Amino acid sequence: MQFVPALLPRLIQAIDNVIEANAEEVTALDQAIGDGDHVTNLQRGIKALTAQSDELAAQLDWAATWQKIGMTMMTAVGGASGSLYGTLFVAMSKAARERPVVSGVERALDLQTFAEIFSSGVDAVKLRGKADAGEKTMLDVLIPVAASLRQAATDSVALSDVLKNVVQAAITGMESTRDMVATKGRASFLEERSRGHIDAGAKTSQLMICALVGVLTENLTTPS
Repeated sequence: MQFVPALLPRLIQAIDNVIEANAEEVTALDQAIGDGDHVTNLQRGIKALTAQSDELAAQLDWAATWQKIGMTMMTAVGGASGSLYGTLFVAMSKAARERPVVSGVERALDLQTFAEIFSSGVDAVKLRGKADAGEKTMLDVLIPVAASLRQAATDSVALSDVLKNVVQAAITGMESTRDMVATKGRASFLEERSRGHIDAGAKTSQLMICALVGVLTENLTTPS
């Protein structure tokens, strides 16, 4: 499988589909301990990316692609989610620019390089949000996914198993937020009452990651 920018329209469509299909459930999660507008804000950003999908697919390198995605998320989504997702992709762009090998649509990203770049993005989100794992946020999904990718790169795991492990890491991370007490955002004001609810941001992060893996798995198993 070659993971190149040309695959982005399918990835964006998969994200759009999964968020739309789960919008009611996620909104209920957000209304329980948050502002209730997480899905609406996120969908604004997804629609903006959908409108740019052809342009993104034509990009010649990953750094430019991730930079444009990051700026679009910051502008279109707004609020905490827009800032955090924007930071993730802008930081990934910066990390890619520091690795000259990541250039040209003919060059597929190797797992180790992508794991390092994604981890740089997650670290930037941690700094931007002044948060870490265990605080009932999207980081409870992003951090274990990043760790799973790094471990797979170290162990030279088969790509099909890498994708399965990423899905498991995302789901486990999302489910772990149920028993946490929120320390960030509006949910933190509920203190102990925030326990027992899955974090909406963690849920959408898990849904989007699993949707991306679904497309990549299909691309992996489809003969070229």
